[in-house]
Amino acid sequence: MYIEDDLRTAVESGAISADAANALRSHVATARQTPASDEENFRLINSFNDIFVTIAAVLLLLAMAGIGQAVAPGVAGLLVAGAAWAMAEFFTRRRRMALPSIVLLLAFIGGLIAAPVEILSETNIDNTNERAVGLLFALIFVGASVGAWLHWRRFAVPITVAAGAATVAATIIALSVTAIGPGSNDAVEVMLLPLVFIAGLAIFAYAMRWDISDRLRQTRRSDVAFWLHLVAAPMIAHPLFHWLGVTEGQDIGASAAVSVLLVYIAMGLVALAVDRRALLVSALAYVLVTLTWLFDRFGAVELNVALTALVIGSALLTLSAFWTPNRRAVVVQLPSTLRNKLPAPGTLVTT
Repeated sequence: MYIEDDLRTAVESGAISADAANALRSHVATARQTPASDEENFRLINSFNDIFVTIAAVLLLLAMAGIGQAVAPGVAGLLVAGAAWAMAEFFTRRRRMALPSIVLLLAFIGGLIAAPVEILSETNIDNTNERAVGLLFALIFVGASVGAWLHWRRFAVPITVAAGAATVAATIIALSVTAIGPGSNDAVEVMLLPLVFIAGLAIFAYAMRWDISDRLRQTRRSDVAFWLHLVAAPMIAHPLFHWLGVTEGQDIGASAAVSVLLVYIAMGLVALAVDRRALLVSALAYVLVTLTWLFDRFGAVELNVALTALVIGSALLTLSAFWTPNRRAVVVQLPSTLRNKLPAPGTLVTT
């Protein structure tokens, strides 16, 4: 299995030379007809043992949660977080197993958040000042952010940065909602989506910072950027399509449907430019709903779902098959100052 991180560590340890590593990259790129930088490689599963360990870890975490719930409010989250950290000491720090590391990180952050939330749920929270509740939740997310930072310092799991960014965004949103004040439900509803959208753009910009530092995508920084893009994409896509009316129901309207398709095309161009597919995946559900409505509106009632799947599936498969030349066509149109910060469009040498 071709994994950039393994190749990089092999070069650093002296197991193979840098020239040999580059030759291997070139060989794999030529064999796959796709440059390695365009593949969005990230480590998830090394072997079936990753799945086996993950199942066992999840069972143990569920046991910790059950025992904690029987003891006292908040204990379940603490036990889950503690068990996740302890298992990470072996399976992440020593064995460097990918899938278990991701699950254990999510369990650790989830436990840190669940413990105080469970305690609050057992208190007379309805009679508590709403501003105080908002501040408490902001503090909970701050604690989760600190936990994510400590986890990153100890284990350096790439998804940890994305989890930390998400908790920081949640902290800022919680503080902003709290600042609006109690009795302002309408204002909260109006402000919530713009706050999520702005946070998504900020995380996207942060992801690009990691991407720019590794244009060849040969280090762990590329994996960090991948997870950040995965967090940012739905935070950008959902508000946009909500404002276009896609989430309001089946009666979308022709102008809104056209707008949805135009926005999706724009997202596709951005995805090609930055060489990341997260935006396309996050917006896919909204486009499926829109096309289904369009086919239904034009009389293809019985085949609307099938026609939607056919159009979108064919378009995405075509885009994937010709990702590299399409990306090259987009990138060369960009200003040189921007083009020089993006991953270089790959050029294959075929035989």
